[in-house]
Amino acid sequence: MAIINLGAVAPDRLREPGESIDFLLVTGDAWVDHPSFGAAVIARVLEAEGYVVGHLAQPDWTKPLTGIPRPKLAALVTSGNLDSMVAHYTAAKKRRSGDFYTPGGEGGKRPDRAVIVYTVLLKAAFPGLPVILGGLEASLRRFAHYDYWDDAVRRSVLADSGADALVYGMGERAIRELARKLSKGEVLYSKQNITRGVCFMTGDPPENALVLPSYEETVSDKKAYARATLLEYREHDPVRGRTLVQPHGKRFLVCAPPAKPLSSEELDRVAELPYTRAPDPSYAEPVPAIEEVRFSLIHNRGCFGACHFCSLAFHQGRFISVRSHASLLREARELTKLPDFKGYIHDVGGPTANFRHPACRKQAKEGACAARQCLTPKPCPNLDASHDDFMRLLRSLRALDGVKKVFVRSGIRYDYCMLDKGGQCLEELARHHISGQLKIAPEHCADHVLDMMGKPRFGIYKAFVKRYEEANQKAGKKQFLVPYLISSHPGSRLEDAVELAAALKKMGRRPEQVQDFYPTPGTISTCMYHTGLDPRTMKPVTCAKTPKEKAMQRALLQWFLPQNRGLVREALRQTGRTDLFPLLLPGKRVNQKKKHGRS
Repeated sequence: MAIINLGAVAPDRLREPGESIDFLLVTGDAWVDHPSFGAAVIARVLEAEGYVVGHLAQPDWTKPLTGIPRPKLAALVTSGNLDSMVAHYTAAKKRRSGDFYTPGGEGGKRPDRAVIVYTVLLKAAFPGLPVILGGLEASLRRFAHYDYWDDAVRRSVLADSGADALVYGMGERAIRELARKLSKGEVLYSKQNITRGVCFMTGDPPENALVLPSYEETVSDKKAYARATLLEYREHDPVRGRTLVQPHGKRFLVCAPPAKPLSSEELDRVAELPYTRAPDPSYAEPVPAIEEVRFSLIHNRGCFGACHFCSLAFHQGRFISVRSHASLLREARELTKLPDFKGYIHDVGGPTANFRHPACRKQAKEGACAARQCLTPKPCPNLDASHDDFMRLLRSLRALDGVKKVFVRSGIRYDYCMLDKGGQCLEELARHHISGQLKIAPEHCADHVLDMMGKPRFGIYKAFVKRYEEANQKAGKKQFLVPYLISSHPGSRLEDAVELAAALKKMGRRPEQVQDFYPTPGTISTCMYHTGLDPRTMKPVTCAKTPKEKAMQRALLQWFLPQNRGLVREALRQTGRTDLFPLLLPGKRVNQKKKHGRS
């Protein structure tokens, strides 16, 4: 069988006479045949099932599709590894100049709302051909959702695009089942036969499903939107999740329960398909995104950290799937044979690098708890925090011939690491697996803000900093922490940003990584931003929405930059914290007669 670049090969030279492609896969990314790129994974999975896949990467959407052979079974559409709007715009809604997933980093090679635009093109080019959506953009927009760029609630992307089905989450199981149905001429959806991990629009929904507030209700009633968000999250579980129905006018969105996670054996097979691990050879310029993963290993999927601003819980889910040591060692040996490998495995990670098994024994049989998180606000007593298997994996990798160093660069969940008995994990990371700095994400210092984020309390971060320093001293190394911080997250007032700036200064931290909160589709934090409500409690949440307040919160987290002094000064005056001028604005004189504020 084959995977064929339809953008580089003349259609009359595709196959032997009389043959054609089974699936046409259209993606908003450049074509990179690597297991970190979802489009390549789906293409390789279908190829392994015996299908011929033609891919069309970043087609010109300004004109009709021509010269492309009609596929036998269906067209598959993804915006790529990112939501196309996130790929194009900053949190301030300014157009980005480049695109990490395009040859040469060039911007403008994919449309806004790519899955909608590509579907319209395909429906016009191939009338009657089923079109199936997948990838992150489709997955997170499968229900009625708040769209930050429109500042409005939009319909399911299935309704807006006119596609025939949508695969959400990690799609290997679902796409194989849909391919089987298509090849046998079966209908993709019926009330009696709903494929897990798939959504459809229909006029005939199943009777036993859980009905969400309708699209129309979520537009007019923010409480209804918040209720819908909470139900969507709580039912996103492969064990106990139910079929969901959301009315859209006279039609209904039907969302089947999530697909079962892949076993280690299945995940090994997917990871070891014959990827070239390189961009398509037709590209004259490199694709920047490959550099981050070229010499890295993905060992897990899923995340039970469940940060509220992160899309992972609603896409990959909270159940951890892992690859076997044997599979990872085989892949590492293959890396050592690459001509430009210098002996360094850049990362052994995934969504969260130090998650190597399910959160607890109950999860596999009963599913993840609907009404509580595994780690916050306090760790669940059932949590299994053993890092033993993760450490054994790293030891095996660093013992391979040809491997000089094995790094963990994708970041760890530090509160989970703190639960490791004896602290051996952190000591071993410091001694062998940190390349000068370790990425962690405290995000804020105010506990009520951290609760809104689904993050651990700030005291745990400070305890981790101390233990990290001790581990480095014991290893005889001087290594640093890179803390990620978010400004203007729902729940964060200007006063809270001031407290965070003061806390960072007192700890001697000058953060390089600061991100304005970005209301991306489908997250709990985005629900808070849109509704002003915490969907878990329905209590009001303060949200910074004006450009001025957002700018002040961001400036406070980097108070040390000269260009931020004016905004920092204004924020301190506005919050009555001129007592912090000497700390955050050294050299600034304060009129003692007018000085006010709390200590």
